[in-house]
Amino acid sequence: MKKKKKMSIKNKEARSGLLFVSPWIFGFIVFTLYPILSSLYYSLCEYRVTKPPVFIGLENYRMLFQDPIFLKALSNTLYLVIFGAPIVTILAISIAIMSQNKKLKHTGVFRIMFFIPTLVPTIVASLVWIWVMQPDTGIVNRLLGYIGISGPGWLSSIFWSKPAFIMLMLWTCGNAIIIYLAGLQDIPDSLYESASLDGAGFIKQTTSITIPLLRSTILYNGVTLVIGIFQWFAEPYIMTNGGPDNSTMLYSLYLYQNAFTFFKMGYASAMGWILLLIGLAIVLVLFKVFKFGESEY
Repeated sequence: MKKKKKMSIKNKEARSGLLFVSPWIFGFIVFTLYPILSSLYYSLCEYRVTKPPVFIGLENYRMLFQDPIFLKALSNTLYLVIFGAPIVTILAISIAIMSQNKKLKHTGVFRIMFFIPTLVPTIVASLVWIWVMQPDTGIVNRLLGYIGISGPGWLSSIFWSKPAFIMLMLWTCGNAIIIYLAGLQDIPDSLYESASLDGAGFIKQTTSITIPLLRSTILYNGVTLVIGIFQWFAEPYIMTNGGPDNSTMLYSLYLYQNAFTFFKMGYASAMGWILLLIGLAIVLVLFKVFKFGESEY
């Protein structure tokens, strides 16, 4: 009898628990799981919204890798990942270390200066950056002019347009700096004191203590940065709309154009699944490089 009572109590608790989480389960199935599975099915179909989807197998995937604009968008995005992400990471870590230095004055103001751009709305930041990058009246070219350098037409140049976007990434890296500052505070001061007693200078301490113990923080910021680059849409859409000559056509922008400009939903769904696989591969490589799960001490 006691066992039956215990079982009935457990069943009641299980039913109560399921009842409480059922709104979340329903929301997950309807708003997350169903769209994911639908996009997988649509990626195997020719689907133009106005007509029912027609199953065509892997034809969308085959056509994507024969699409020069898709390959251009992929190469542009990988350019920002390969060159932009390391530059942003190095700058953010450097600024965090300098602003953590107790010997420097006004470090609080220094931190605020780099965090403020992250508070600017995306549309406003994009419009400001268009003005900053103007070839004749922009601030960047004016500053270059003071040292005798004639600046390029940043956003109108096939060669300089992607570096202009990397500069925008640098301008808005305040969130990463704050996270690195939090990571630096977790490093015991005793390690630096022991290293200084052994004669280690600032560079040696940075390479032997700071960077290794920031490994998990670098991994987190690196993963979020890579995902953010692959999802980057608003800035290139507002600033260049993929031009000039598709030099700033990023992956998410081309996916949006296929889905909502050309109404090629099946094609866009295939792009989404390829994006998932590419992002997953890059994240796994980052986990391997930074030895995720291994002790830092």
